[in-house]
Amino acid sequence: MKPVRIVSGTALPLDRSDVDTDQIIPSDWLKRVERTGFGAGLFAEWRDDRDFVLNKDEHVGANIIVAGPNFGTGSSREHAVWALLDYGFEAVISTRFGDIFANNCTKQGLLAVKVAPDVAAALLRAVQADPTLEITIDVERGSVEAPAAGIVGTFPMDEFTRARLLNGWDDIGLTLRHEDRITAFEATRPSWRPSASV
Repeated sequence: MKPVRIVSGTALPLDRSDVDTDQIIPSDWLKRVERTGFGAGLFAEWRDDRDFVLNKDEHVGANIIVAGPNFGTGSSREHAVWALLDYGFEAVISTRFGDIFANNCTKQGLLAVKVAPDVAAALLRAVQADPTLEITIDVERGSVEAPAAGIVGTFPMDEFTRARLLNGWDDIGLTLRHEDRITAFEATRPSWRPSASV
């Protein structure tokens, strides 16, 4: 996972609440065996409606989603995060996230930015009014800003999650921080025990 320090860009205004993981990536797409290509299935059922916001030309290239409350509820499928990342989104802003979805985001490098309701509502209105509005999310400072619209907000993040994102530590990266100790331990294992080299 690459380090995530600042995400800046335009946003997709997804004015829907209680968006669950099946709506993010329908179950038909879960038959794939690789982790790539899920972007094509992102919001697949909604995209059949040509008026769906993701189909609008003015939002092509958006890398942030400003969503309604309770984004990412439902099943624990990691595929939802993979689909968002594969499509090109780097962050989702909402007032509330499904716990498992938010945890999956942390492990994949997708920012789940939980803001106060007034900040979320202001951002949604501002992006709907001006699709070119630039939003900047700063992980280290825990801030969300849209200077042209006069919007400034903050978001909570525990220090462990912040460190993971700033350093690009997925689960494997966290383990590899102890590579020297693991190597030393493996060197002292009795030869009759199972080995990673077998």
